[in-house]
This record gives sequence, structure tokens and C-alpha cells, in this order.
Amino acid sequence: MESQRQRKIAGILQKDLVDILQRAATDGGMQGTLISVTKVSVTVDLSIAKVYISIFPNSNSEVLLDGIMSNKVLIRHDLAQRTKNQLRRVPELLFFLDDSLDYIDKIETSLKGEENPIVNRNLLDKRKKS
Repeated sequence: MESQRQRKIAGILQKDLVDILQRAATDGGMQGTLISVTKVSVTVDLSIAKVYISIFPNSNSEVLLDGIMSNKVLIRHDLAQRTKNQLRRVPELLFFLDDSLDYIDKIETSLKGEENPIVNRNLLDKRKKS
């Protein structure tokens, strides 16, 4: 269960990280790439923030995630400058790729196409009776 303080800090971090990451992508010559921070969760002691990002088009996602990981120190410094009046200490940032949109898209595609397990029961594994 997240505390009110954890949610508030996660919200501040999420808002500022979107701006920082989108600007970095644009300045880095990645125009047309959309980076969104889908979720930020902060640990109870406020020392670590898990940042889930979604990148579109996702063909660039691995390259961009590597770039973000290698510039983690600069991103954290920029975040510290923006939040110095709200946070005493910026948490350590851990970045993860949020692939939930791809997952939803695959489900949608399979339901619309010929791979619909509701229509074609042979696509599902046969359950063993116990």
C-alpha cells in the first residue's frame, strides 16, 4: 500500500521526467519519437524510484532505453534542479520498459484475426484432466 507521500513524490517525478526525456529525445535527433512515463513507484524509504517508460514507435525502444540508462546521472541531476524546492533528495532511478501496450495490441490483433482462440479452439493447449 502506497502512502500519500509516496504517491505525491511519484507524481512530481513522473511529470518532470516526461519533460526531461522527451526533450532529450528531441535534442538527440530522435524527432517523431514519443516517450511517455507510464508509471513511477517510489519505495517506502523514498530512496529508489522505479520508472516505467513507453516508447513509440517501439522499434527504437531498446536503443533509447540504453541511452537513458547511460545518462541516468544527468537525468537525475536535471531532476534535482527541477525539484529542489519540493524534494530534499532525489531517489535513485531505475528505468524499465513498459510493454503493456504491445501486450494489449497483440491480444487485440489475435482476437480480430484468424488466431482468435474463442473461434478456433485448436489454438488453445488441451487441458489435462486431473
